Amino acid sequence: MEMAVDKTQFHVLAVDDSLIDRKLIERLLKTSSFQVTAVDSGIKALEFLGLNDDDDDEDEQRDSNSESISSDEDQDHQDLGVNLIITDYCMPGMTGYDLLKKIKKSSCFKDIPVVIMSSENIPSRINRCLEDGAEEFFLKPVRLSDVNKLRPHLMKGRSKDIDFPDRTRSGCLISTGN
Repeated sequence: MEMAVDKTQFHVLAVDDSLIDRKLIERLLKTSSFQVTAVDSGIKALEFLGLNDDDDDEDEQRDSNSESISSDEDQDHQDLGVNLIITDYCMPGMTGYDLLKKIKKSSCFKDIPVVIMSSENIPSRINRCLEDGAEEFFLKPVRLSDVNKLRPHLMKGRSKDIDFPDRTRSGCLISTGN
């Protein structure tokens, strides 16, 4: 029973422009007792993480801010740390690969595991994503057996939360005024 309680502590940010695929991954993750926040674009993922400050089209992003962010709980859950990001590769505006690169360049988020999903089995694309920091590359449709492969990556993220309890949901240090 203690294990089930621990699993609910994991927070996964799911990013996919396809409503059907987004709902599928959300359902699979919830079936595995994960907290899920789902967004429909890389830009909205960056907004959720607080990483959109350096984008050129920041004003456009603000206008479409949270219409398609869905969370299985209240907005208070944005305060919980994201333990893993799973994103579609092919999305308009910002690809999953672009999102991966931005996350890995961020000092606050570089240690968060990122998993890429795609319906296209293109070996060069898969290799590039894995070489540039993706933990896994799943072919769609994603299955429950794929979701089960996330556990070791989630445990890595969890150990960092335990090591650094004075961090915000973004992984950045909380100022203590010292």
